[in-house]
Amino acid sequence: MKKVAIVTDTNSGIFPAQAEEMGGVFVVPMPISINGADYEEGVSITAEEFYRRQAEGADITTAQPSPAAMAGLWARVLEEYESLVFIPMTSGLSGTCATAQMLSGGFDGRVTVVDNCAISATLKMAVLEARRLADQGAQPEEIRRRLEDHADNVCIYITVNTLKYLKKGGRVTPAAAAIGDVLNIRPVMKIERGKLDAFAKVRGRKSSKAAIVQAMKDDLAGRFAAFREQGLVRPHIAHTGIPEEAAAWKEELETVHFPGCTVEVHELPLSIGTHTGQGALGAGFTIDMAPWEGLPRMRF
Repeated sequence: MKKVAIVTDTNSGIFPAQAEEMGGVFVVPMPISINGADYEEGVSITAEEFYRRQAEGADITTAQPSPAAMAGLWARVLEEYESLVFIPMTSGLSGTCATAQMLSGGFDGRVTVVDNCAISATLKMAVLEARRLADQGAQPEEIRRRLEDHADNVCIYITVNTLKYLKKGGRVTPAAAAIGDVLNIRPVMKIERGKLDAFAKVRGRKSSKAAIVQAMKDDLAGRFAAFREQGLVRPHIAHTGIPEEAAAWKEELETVHFPGCTVEVHELPLSIGTHTGQGALGAGFTIDMAPWEGLPRMRF
């Protein structure tokens, strides 16, 4: 029997088909309801279809995976593996982690749940780090501890193209949304310790992107300076349904703002897109816990 499997959800941007290619990684799809019909992210609905339906005014809600879906996947995985490490979306934005911790008690200590406050690109990197640690022989509890100890070493900044969906989700008031749209005010938010908080208010897309770049530069010069010297900093871009703009910004970051780096681009999960709408754009850094074999250290 194999040793340790890594399980996550599709908030990581890893879908079942991709997980099969990674080896030892398994994924729980996040459920989405559109006009009362149920879908699974990355399985029965694509991002393109989701944003088309959203723009048409469909009634969209998201939820955490059902206990039966999680427990069923775990049981199948544990037929092949001695134990598994489950790394769900941050407990700050979803109840999945709390449900998983409750369910894990019924698996005789073979399921370890991690809450390292991650989502999207940061969650994907946590999965890759966990897989690397498992391949090196680390036990589940050590993997959990190292990932959770590392949770402070990440911050993602994000801006939106419309306040419509933040208003719908109750994150801004109708009055603030109306004024913001008239004045072209776009909030810049940050995802840190697994929670979404306000960071700045600027006018226009260009200014919001400039504010994100400056925040990243401040992080590099400040709290991430030591990691930068060690070559452990990795920059990322995340977006909701705007691959062309994300690609253009990637080139700008690599050539103008952070020359010498390689920026990874990710699609934000639909659970975030539900609240931001199409056109959200974010960037930030993840910090490797150790140099990756076969990958150059990030020197920039």
